[in-house]
Amino acid sequence: MAYGAHRTCSAALISMTMAALMPLQAHSQGAGLGAAGELVDPETLRVCADPSNMPFSDKSGEGFENKLAEMVAAATGRSSVAYTWFPSIPGFVRNTLGANRCDIIMGYAQGDELVQNTNAYYRSSYVLIYKKDGDLAGVETLTDPKLVDKRIGVVHATSPSANMAAARLMRKAKIYPLVVDTRRAPSMAEVMVRDIVAGVIDAAVVWGPMAGYYVRKSEVDLAIVPLTREKGGSRMAYRITMGVRPSDQQWKRTLNTFIRENQDDINKLLLSYGVPLLNEDDESITE
Repeated sequence: MAYGAHRTCSAALISMTMAALMPLQAHSQGAGLGAAGELVDPETLRVCADPSNMPFSDKSGEGFENKLAEMVAAATGRSSVAYTWFPSIPGFVRNTLGANRCDIIMGYAQGDELVQNTNAYYRSSYVLIYKKDGDLAGVETLTDPKLVDKRIGVVHATSPSANMAAARLMRKAKIYPLVVDTRRAPSMAEVMVRDIVAGVIDAAVVWGPMAGYYVRKSEVDLAIVPLTREKGGSRMAYRITMGVRPSDQQWKRTLNTFIRENQDDINKLLLSYGVPLLNEDDESITE
């Protein structure tokens, strides 16, 4: 099961309380498997992940977070990667990392207090998708007059919906559900791309990493425009980190070293999945 927008940008997860981690912090002060006071397995990279949430993670091992986990394991001297699978729904952290069933969440938005964040290993944004050869060519913001009276797809309760409301685009918008059981149904990003191709909607606003992956699979040329020129409104760009337990300071430092020393390879991995990467000046990273 997965959110329509990945958990890294989910308001539902961000709104969960720190209460779920309170027992964890106390428990983690005991003798650990790794560094003193830490419960990090030194032999196996124990990962918390959604079993059906492409392009991020999947039981098949085809997601970019699966590939990134393999890179982390090799660089930190772990002999293998082991997964605790849990759907991306409220309670994900409490039932995985918070229950000491794993040691890392491969993708988590910076600033979410449910986990301790490493340094960011990529930055991306929500994007606008439309047909390249259509009458929306050149549109870069949700306030563009070309979008008036267009039917735009958006996932319920995600950041762009507030900007669309301010631009008076919600009257004709097609609202897609936030929570979808992707073990039994396609991702909403995949559905939205199909709907653009079929003419059901004129455009869609989607979290960039999901958009890039499914646009690449489309038989129609679609434009992907990062929404980095919005004036005011909700935040569109996010730094994505790895999440660890608050007590695991040495583990966080180890991961920060990995990110710093392997950033070029991380970028290549993400770009191979179509992730729209942005630097701190909102410029696209293409290599």
